[in-house]
Amino acid sequence: MIKFDTKPAQPVSKSQGFTLIELMVTIAVLAIIVSIAAPNISTQLANQRVKSTTSTLESALKEARAESVIRRQNIAVTINNSNDIVVTDSNSNKIASYSYDKKSEVSATISTIVFTSHKTADQASLTICDSNQTANPRLLQVSNLGIITSKIGGSC
Repeated sequence: MIKFDTKPAQPVSKSQGFTLIELMVTIAVLAIIVSIAAPNISTQLANQRVKSTTSTLESALKEARAESVIRRQNIAVTINNSNDIVVTDSNSNKIASYSYDKKSEVSATISTIVFTSHKTADQASLTICDSNQTANPRLLQVSNLGIITSKIGGSC
């Protein structure tokens, strides 16, 4: 004889979403994580701007050094207050122009660096800083022999 269960089936309870308390705890945890990470992110972005500006300046200086030897004439690199770097030949013809981030600040011992065809240059120091003072400044140096070095350091 087969016996059948005659009990009515129990409805299965399904969760329809999150409770208000679960959502508030999740938002609170996210707010804490963001408040810890935000200062580090802004410092990293400032450091990246400084590195990018340093790289742009270094490229302009290296191009000027190479062009002075190729063209056998003096090549000048001028850093303007309008965030522009202009490379010109001895006849003041523009060879190249570079621009860098407006939040970056470049201070130099001289505003125009001249590379000669004899592989020499004006000695100069350029300090690259950021408007965010937590960023690490960088120092670009040009020696009398036209050697360009970059390192962390300098003061803003």
